[in-house]
Amino acid sequence: QVQLVESGGALVQPGGSLRLSCTTSGFTFSTYAMRWYRQAPGKERDFVAGIASTGAVTTYADSVKGRFTISRDSAKNTMYLQMNDLTPEDTAVYYCWAIGPIGSRDARDYWGQGTQVTVSS
Repeated sequence: QVQLVESGGALVQPGGSLRLSCTTSGFTFSTYAMRWYRQAPGKERDFVAGIASTGAVTTYADSVKGRFTISRDSAKNTMYLQMNDLTPEDTAVYYCWAIGPIGSRDARDYWGQGTQVTVSS
């Protein structure tokens, strides 16, 4: 059974930092590409950052470039999102997403349940 479990969300002041984790199980982590998305109240779910199955390629939304860093640890089957210099506009539920096996015609995607990040003074 595939599971993606986000953690690390919290209330933080503007300018602060958080590290989100997405711990996975039930699939071969190293064969899946992964992304972070976020959804603010009343808005659509938006792409935040992505990382290739190998970890060699990363992409970011313009709004987070230079502030957020996506990474993955295959030994722990976990993806991370380091978020620095947070602003109230970063307030949202953050979701992790996985797709794979990469290159397979039977590739499927999976979502986590989300973790709340609130940036407020």
